[in-house]
Amino acid sequence: MIRDVHVEDRPRERLIRQGAQSLSNQELIAILLRTGSKQESVLTLANRVLTYFEKLHELKHATIEEIMSIKGIGEAKAVQLLAAVELGRRLSQKQVDDRFTIRSPQDAATYLMPEMSSLQQEHFVVLFLNVKNQVMHKQTIFIGSLNSSIVHPREIFREAVKRSAASIICSHNHRIMVMLDFNFTSCYYGSA
Repeated sequence: MIRDVHVEDRPRERLIRQGAQSLSNQELIAILLRTGSKQESVLTLANRVLTYFEKLHELKHATIEEIMSIKGIGEAKAVQLLAAVELGRRLSQKQVDDRFTIRSPQDAATYLMPEMSSLQQEHFVVLFLNVKNQVMHKQTIFIGSLNSSIVHPREIFREAVKRSAASIICSHNHRIMVMLDFNFTSCYYGSA
């Protein structure tokens, strides 16, 4: 039980003393779960969560039902975990308000990769840029099957005209990008 662990070695106290980066995944999950059960410590329960998902990365796709299927995890603990995962996802995304500037295919990849790298289906995403190549808007135009997506150009251009975009960047999970300048003086292809 956690009360049997020396006070200085408990996850919360270690986080306060040494910082969050010094804790293991098990300890961070234990802090989120807060308590164990009468039969087992919160550290044992956190370890069971990690074992169930095999990789921490898989928690991003977990449903509340999946998490609750783990012995010792009820609705409240499952909601706490999902809320933490969602906060992490939001923190990793770029803010459109920052007006991220795209100067190369690598810039576009940097902007899109945090969100698109973990998608399980094909997503066709378009970035709409102003005349300074700043991202004005990002939109998922189509979500396809496991390995294909079919997009009609009218869907892309309708949104581009609506947003008065100067240029667009089209992307999908395989990270092939096309930047089309509406002056039709240039078209850039890149892979990131």
